Amino acid sequence: MRGATHARWAACAVAVALAATACGGGDSGGGSGGADGIVSSSWGDPQNPLEPANTNEVQGGKVLDMVFRGLVRYDSKTGEAKNEIAEKIESQDSQNFTITIKDNWTFSNGEKVTAKSFVDAWNYGAALKNNQKNAYFFAYIDGYDQAHPETGKATADTLSGLEVVNDTTFKVKLSQKFSLWPDTLGYAAFVPLPKTFYSDHEAWLAKPVGNGPYTIDEYAKGSSMNLRRWDDYPGPDKAQNGGIDLKVYTDNNTAYTDLTAGNLDLVDDVPASQLKNVAGDLGDRYINTPAGIIQTLAFPFFVKAWDTPDAVKVRQGLSMAINRQQITDQIFQKTRTPASDWTSPVLGAEGGFKKGLCGSPCEYDKAQAKKLIDEGGGIPGGQLKISYNADTGSHKEWVDAVCNSINSVMGNNKACVGSPVGTFADFRNQVSTQKLTGAWRAGWQMDYPLIQNFLQPLYYTNAPSNDGKWSNEEFDALVNKANAETDKATAVSTFQDAEKVLAEQMPVIPLWYQNGSAGYSDRVENVALNVFSVPVYDQIKVK
Repeated sequence: MRGATHARWAACAVAVALAATACGGGDSGGGSGGADGIVSSSWGDPQNPLEPANTNEVQGGKVLDMVFRGLVRYDSKTGEAKNEIAEKIESQDSQNFTITIKDNWTFSNGEKVTAKSFVDAWNYGAALKNNQKNAYFFAYIDGYDQAHPETGKATADTLSGLEVVNDTTFKVKLSQKFSLWPDTLGYAAFVPLPKTFYSDHEAWLAKPVGNGPYTIDEYAKGSSMNLRRWDDYPGPDKAQNGGIDLKVYTDNNTAYTDLTAGNLDLVDDVPASQLKNVAGDLGDRYINTPAGIIQTLAFPFFVKAWDTPDAVKVRQGLSMAINRQQITDQIFQKTRTPASDWTSPVLGAEGGFKKGLCGSPCEYDKAQAKKLIDEGGGIPGGQLKISYNADTGSHKEWVDAVCNSINSVMGNNKACVGSPVGTFADFRNQVSTQKLTGAWRAGWQMDYPLIQNFLQPLYYTNAPSNDGKWSNEEFDALVNKANAETDKATAVSTFQDAEKVLAEQMPVIPLWYQNGSAGYSDRVENVALNVFSVPVYDQIKVK
């Protein structure tokens, strides 16, 4: 990972934009029923083209998950990594791995999936010249420093730690021991790519070819993407429907209205404003299930006023000024749970979740909150502006509620204000290029259920998703120590020590753990969300 240590037992993840649905309307998409029926679902345009190593947000990830399969796949209910294309992943020393793949896999264009399909794709993803956002996922493979140096020009185009043995076998040498490295290989950056990806790249980008249960039939940017079942798909999880029509919405209230009107089959982000109506509207066709997602408020440490010892008190005071319980009860109708750490209860104790780890800085205390803010010299600039994307996700409601809570504490109805940004893409661009000078809504959706996944990518110095540019030597040292452990329990405990530094410094304010929320029409069944809050599209059946 760029600017971060090489993890031994867990890898970096990808920042996502939570609840980023996007806008359109139209009919439900599919007159036929049964095995050939088409499911229509709300969606948002991806931020980037659908190159697997260049997609780092939810909407593009949904498509990749339907079009590609990798060495391993995460169980939809538990998140456990299980072999998919991999026949076996073996190592005697947790550093040198031999990967054997099954020989019955092909891409949808008929090309055979071989060991070289993986090695070429990983080399492409890692190479500096290809400018892939998820390049850091390959950082723990030998030779990454030459193929993707932190500064200067690359001295190699490929990773020295990758070696093709034959069509079904390749070897991987890591730069350090990393016993649980195979668990990370279900992430989309590690999928194989066909030869056409390189030989006719522009055509492939216009209509990606993969090896998953669906193929892309057509894509109209800003409007829709239609995927159709690939009948020759060799995997065990064959699509139980004829295809998925993804429809772009820029307002999830419009999507919900289309759902209740019978013009849409699935909405995977029920708007907060409709939660009070959802039981009556949908009955048992409403899904509310725990997911590995946390919502936070982030701060700009590239702005000096936020990066001082006194500002620590201000951030802690702001955290204590937020009445999380009231907001999750009233705005989210108890479909969120107040956060008391920076991970998710979905992890469980074994994965690193520890209820209450944050302590008093995450507890509502009106008097102490104002005292800390005043002792810290007050809110920088005199007013806290919380930026959010206004097009999707019901963010206005909860941002306004957070500000009302802070304003009540401060006795000033202008101490905190919401600052909407028109679109998700513009909002993310402003965040990732450090254009925001106040707070902004942030969050994290896990890629696999380990505490490292919630900490290192976001808070380690210069980590790829550390948008606020926070840096702390003690935190980094504890992360390094945890990554050096080969015993998972010891590593988890050390990561929790690092998390305690977050409580002391409050670089971001944890708000609440988010459930997956979805609703579906009466023409479909067997609808579920996985532990990452993404619909299990291939198992949906049309009546």
